[in-house]
Amino acid sequence: MTDPATPIESTCPRLFEPLDLRGVRLANRIVVSPMCMYSATDGTASPWHHVHLGSLACSGAGLVLAEATAVEARGRITPNCLGLWSDENERALADVVATVKAVAPRSVLGIQLAHAGRKASHARPWAPSRGYVEPKDGGWTTIGASADSWEDIAPPAAEMTTRELDEVRQAFANSARRAVRVGFDVVEMHAAHGYLLSSFLSPISNDRSDDYGGSLENRMRFPLECFEAMRSAMPADIPLMVRFSGTDWRDDLGGWNTEDSVAFALALEARGCDAVDVSTGGNAKAEIPVAPGFQVPYASAVKHAVSEMPVVAVGELCDPELAEKVLEDGDADAIAIGKGFLRDPRWPWTAAKALGADLELVDQYAWCVG
Repeated sequence: MTDPATPIESTCPRLFEPLDLRGVRLANRIVVSPMCMYSATDGTASPWHHVHLGSLACSGAGLVLAEATAVEARGRITPNCLGLWSDENERALADVVATVKAVAPRSVLGIQLAHAGRKASHARPWAPSRGYVEPKDGGWTTIGASADSWEDIAPPAAEMTTRELDEVRQAFANSARRAVRVGFDVVEMHAAHGYLLSSFLSPISNDRSDDYGGSLENRMRFPLECFEAMRSAMPADIPLMVRFSGTDWRDDLGGWNTEDSVAFALALEARGCDAVDVSTGGNAKAEIPVAPGFQVPYASAVKHAVSEMPVVAVGELCDPELAEKVLEDGDADAIAIGKGFLRDPRWPWTAAKALGADLELVDQYAWCVG
């Protein structure tokens, strides 16, 4: 007879254990990364979003994050990017969420709220002509942490004024409030990849001389203010995550590094952040050694510095054994996959089979393949 005081070792792979984020329980530790689809009109979701997000929600992933969604029109990467700044945007996204939850009622849906900053007003990837879209062609004048452009491929962004800082901070809060009304279960603030909030963090892209530039404390100030504004705009039981870059991959330029990332993560945790999603790069061109697990060390550094805040690792983690090892080694609490889900929209099924785990599927699939 088993001694009740003796813990029973679980045979469930870590990847398929539940994870709690504030008032939301994820059925497993698989996250679908936000992936830009460039398929909206004036920021408003289209039929594509119903099909795309519905398919991902039927995968069995613990959390599905909708693509980078602009908090104001000038914050879109392209004129075709999704937005959540208007009532029309909100109504369309509410229809998407209602559709997805009708077909995958046990799914947990999140949205990434973003501002592209100096990397805004560009053509979508499959456009005949790539690069900056002029205002006369449907683009717009961009704003940024400083008066510069992304690798000189566009006119320099205008350095944000105090009034614009107030406007964008409020825009993040307004969009967070809309996201909750829409029905999303989780919200993520995008502070990675050289977009607006990321560009404030990095000394490569931030050369301001006011309270928002210079020292690490000053460079973190605006992203943290946006986080606080979003948190205040949301109900207490809705999780708020942050994605940021763990490195610029440009130590030669004195870029954002691991020590900076740890400091930012600790500041976020102190403000009630529910999880951080650690990616890399984006503030300057760099030679990035892309390979399976290449970004895990940056997530691991953060994981070993924070107290309890969950950390999500990303970056070529499509091998189920590798994803499981990342969790088993204590380098992260969850793993996120983006393009791997486009190649295999049922990746959790693949991982469950490889690791010998059970996975709860929607009824329409479970009866024949479960």
